[in-house]
Parts: sequence; structure tokens; C-alpha cells
Amino acid sequence: MFIKKILLYNFRNYINQEIELDKDINVFFGNNAQGKTNILESIYLCAFGKSFRVKKDKDLIMFNKENSFVEIYYKKDDREGKIKVNLDDKKVFYINDVKQEKISNIVGKINVVMFNPDDINIIKGDSSKRRKFIDMMICSLKPKYLNLLTNYNKILKQRNNYLKQIKIENKNIDLLDVYDEQLAEYSEEIYNYRKYFFEKFENKLQIIHNMITKSGKEKIEIKYLNSILNKNDFLEKIKKNRKNDIIRGFTSIGIHRDDFIINVDNKNIQVYGSQGQKKSAILSLKICELEIVKEELDETPVLLLDDFMSELDEIRRNNFLENIKDCQIIITATDDVNINIDYTKFNVIEGKCIRKEKKEGI
Repeated sequence: MFIKKILLYNFRNYINQEIELDKDINVFFGNNAQGKTNILESIYLCAFGKSFRVKKDKDLIMFNKENSFVEIYYKKDDREGKIKVNLDDKKVFYINDVKQEKISNIVGKINVVMFNPDDINIIKGDSSKRRKFIDMMICSLKPKYLNLLTNYNKILKQRNNYLKQIKIENKNIDLLDVYDEQLAEYSEEIYNYRKYFFEKFENKLQIIHNMITKSGKEKIEIKYLNSILNKNDFLEKIKKNRKNDIIRGFTSIGIHRDDFIINVDNKNIQVYGSQGQKKSAILSLKICELEIVKEELDETPVLLLDDFMSELDEIRRNNFLENIKDCQIIITATDDVNINIDYTKFNVIEGKCIRKEKKEGI
């Protein structure tokens, strides 16, 4: 698939902007704080229903304006489509001008894989960053998964509140059985989804890493650290931890505590890896994600690369891009770029996007 056109109205620092994209590589360059990342953010908003930068939707609306909208026109193998997001007092989504009642209806219509400098925290950060990475990918591929996560987190919050009531107000402990049974049902389904996709990462990661590093010397592997195997296993473990949960006031067992690690040469890269190894590993992980999305949907997603050049040396940059085939790529950079592939160039200055000439790769 590829994105044909973006319309921005009072979005961030864009008053009224139309951007027609090339179906191959598009590079948006300009100084900091000119609006380059805002373009990627608008695409992400239409793909996932939320920003990757801010939690409050009102922060997406231009200062001193009351409303805003984004429209994305896209083309897939068998059809064309349009996603529109209206932002004012609330956020409203449209698919081909038909209003949608749920965010989950738009997720998966525009398929994107994103890389930005903060993605290094998938490796360096805490387990919540890694869960978010795998959950966002699965949500874009399996609409049911988003509902499972939403329901699980809703029940989990209710259980945690009730744990506190048991401790403070001496509430009936037997009601926990109801919460535990519901969590067990959702846990098993979520675990099965995650297990399926981690197996896909396991099968692809070494091959892709060899292509990125051009060495073949490093052994890389991803390991899913799960806390439960199935419904019965969950119920057994959560009941065993019930007293501790009441004392602590939160649920200590469940898929909300799952994690994964990446090992290079049998050592946890988070602890023992160099900065270069971590960058190579996250690039390999992202290409894995792109290949898995492509395999699942039989369509290549759009690749969004925010501030891509500043994080990588020229060798890693070109190794990365050379291993991506038949894919629309949208890149932001502070300077004009040196890459080995032809690309369409856009200059971004103070919320205005100017299409320039097509550049030949070096």
C-alpha cells in the first residue's frame, strides 16, 4: 500500500496544507521545530487513532484555533480509501466519509511501521515499552486483539481497586474469584496472540540482522518472558499470590507483566550490549516488524522514519534502506540526505511543505 495525499487543516503548525507523496521514498528536510515530525504524526493518528507524541488530543490543534482535521488518501492493491480525523471538543473518525463509532474500526486501514529515536528505549527502557511495541503491532493486524487488551485492562483496574477495598474496608474476598475468572479468559487469548507473533520474530530476526550488520558474526535471538501459559495456569498462580496482592494493592500476576529480551551472543543486550549493537538490534527488530506485517496482510506497510539520519552512521543507514523492497518510505531529517536510492525531496519551513526535485541516489 502507499499514501497518495495528506490534507492538514489547523493541525499543529499547518494552517492549510496539501501534500502529494511519491509511492517510493519521500524525504522531508528542514531545521528543527518547522513541522517535519507533524507530518508523520498526522499519518500515525489516522493509522492508530492517537498521537505517538502527546496524550491530549487538544495539543494537536493549532494554538488559538478551535478545531482541526487530517485527511489521508491511500491506495491498496484492490482499492483506494480515505481516513479523516476531526479534532475539536472530541475526536471523530471517518472512513470514506462514513462516521465511525469506535477507534478500533480505523486501526489497520492504513498500515504503518514507525522508527524514531525514542525506539531505542524498546531495548534500553522498562518492560512497558516492550509490551507497547508488540501490542501496537498486533493491534494493527488483529482488530480483536485491541478489544481483548481493552477488556483485560478494564477488569485489571477493577480488581486492583477491589484489592485496596479488601485491605482498607475489609470487603468480601470471594468476589476476587469473579475478577480472576474474567482475567483468565482474556489472558489466555492475549498470550496466544503474543506467542504466535514472537515465534515469527524468532524465525526472522537472525536472517535480517545478518543483512543489517553485513557480518553474520553475531548470534541474535529474542525471548518472550511470559508469566502464564493458559487459563488454568493463570488461575492457579493468581490465587497463590492473592494474599500478597491484597497487601500490595495490585495484581502481581498476568500478561500485563510480560516482557521480552534480546540476546546477542547469549548476553542480554540491554545490560551488556554496546550502543552500536543496540542500534543495529532495533533496526533489525523494525525490519522484522515490517516483514511480519507484510506477510500477515499480503501488503507492504508504509515505513515512517523520524529523524532517521541523526541516529545512524552512513553504513547502517544504507544497509537498512537497501533491505527494504517495494515499500513507501517517509523520512524526516534536519539536513538534505545522502542515500543510495532515488527519492523525492520536500523542504519544510515554518509549517509549509514545498515539494522539490526528485533526487538520484548517490
